[in-house]
Amino acid sequence: MAMVHVEKARRVDVELSIALLNADMAERLEKLLGVFYEEGEVYHSSFVDEEGITKACGCPLLPLKSHIKGPAPVSDQDRTDIVDEAITFFRANVFFRNFDIKSSADKLLIYLTLYINVALKRLEGCRTLAVGTKAIINLGLENVPVPGESGFPFGGLFALPQTQQEAELFRNYLKQIREETSGRLLSVAYRPNGTPNKWWLAFAKRKFMNIIVP
Repeated sequence: MAMVHVEKARRVDVELSIALLNADMAERLEKLLGVFYEEGEVYHSSFVDEEGITKACGCPLLPLKSHIKGPAPVSDQDRTDIVDEAITFFRANVFFRNFDIKSSADKLLIYLTLYINVALKRLEGCRTLAVGTKAIINLGLENVPVPGESGFPFGGLFALPQTQQEAELFRNYLKQIREETSGRLLSVAYRPNGTPNKWWLAFAKRKFMNIIVP
């Protein structure tokens, strides 16, 4: 599975030059690629086997390679998890206006793709890793809504919680996975010397599924 993700990551890099062109060139090129983005397929999650996986709000609480406290089961460090998939596929999936869901895990992939989009928007203009880290910490302090609450971005995609306990379980899982995603995103959005990685921060301007990022 890891080799498959490496190959897909290489294919994702084909999209990078689009974001680095000036606005006029990017607009013209996107029009030329319109058919591809309308008819092409997004990258889907490989986590289709949900046997033994707890669900909340119709979403599987998948294992994470994380030491962050939360309800997610702990995944082996040498295995790919949903955060790896979201980051690996982000620079391709962010171009799509629609996402054909093939498994419940795709819902989580969609949520994380938008979250990465939001996080990159917050990192835009942060010229050092230290400043970027502060921006991400502030993002982590914000309220995390669940389906049925104001501010949840995907009404209708996730099932409403049937109990307050289910709502809090899902909220805590989202908090955990957002924090884990933030940490890994910082490691690719900034180079080892602490300077911004333009191959990532340029994607702050994208609008996943036409959702305007605040």
